[in-house]
Amino acid sequence: MSHTAHIPSHRKPRRSSSKLALRAGVAGGVLSTIAVASGAGAATADPVTETIEMPTLTSGLSAAVAQSAEATQQVALDLELQAQEDAAAAKAAKTAKQAKAEADRKAEAKKAEAKKRAEAAAQERASRSSERTTLSAPSSSSSTATGSAATVVAFLKAQLGDAYVMGATGPNSWDCSSLVQAAFRQVGVDLPRVSQDQSVAGTQVGTSNLQIGDILYWGGAGSAYHVGVYIGDGQYLDAANPGKGVVIQDLSGYPASGAVRVL
Repeated sequence: MSHTAHIPSHRKPRRSSSKLALRAGVAGGVLSTIAVASGAGAATADPVTETIEMPTLTSGLSAAVAQSAEATQQVALDLELQAQEDAAAAKAAKTAKQAKAEADRKAEAKKAEAKKRAEAAAQERASRSSERTTLSAPSSSSSTATGSAATVVAFLKAQLGDAYVMGATGPNSWDCSSLVQAAFRQVGVDLPRVSQDQSVAGTQVGTSNLQIGDILYWGGAGSAYHVGVYIGDGQYLDAANPGKGVVIQDLSGYPASGAVRVL
């Protein structure tokens, strides 16, 4: 007996060949099953959807970008149109404001002119009223004519009732200036033929200081359209018109514009 026979061996016992073969077979079977299953799975698996959907996604993105660009362009066009409309409205408002200001200015000018004319007319009426009041009162001079004035008045009164005919020079029809001319011819005063010239033939006198025999005129001095002769007491004698003929009238009813004195 060996001196080492009683000492246990520290080596691991060897596995039997049969157990190793069994384990290898089981492992190989499992691996084979996995391989078969993997192959079958690979053969029956559906195609990868991502590779099919990528073109659709790209196309959708392109359409969205195009729509966004179109929308942006439309917004820009809308803003530009709105800006043009606002500018046009502002210009129209400015033009309307200017037109209104001009119309107001013209209206004010017309109003001022109308007021000025009304005031002038009122002054003219007041002046005529004053003259009418003055002339309606008895003259400061004697109502009895003497000398040359009496001769003139006598001739005029002798023609009362004669007809008025434009251009006529007597003896039975007269116009205003031919009657005056004929009356003063009786005392050697040679007057012009027409009323315009007769209104400046003597010394201008105020209508508030008339004397018998003064020549009255209506209209402007040098442009008178009618003449007559003052006979006293606020009256005058003239060849009035075709309807009246030669008559005596009151100055209060038809105030003269002025007078000249030739006697």
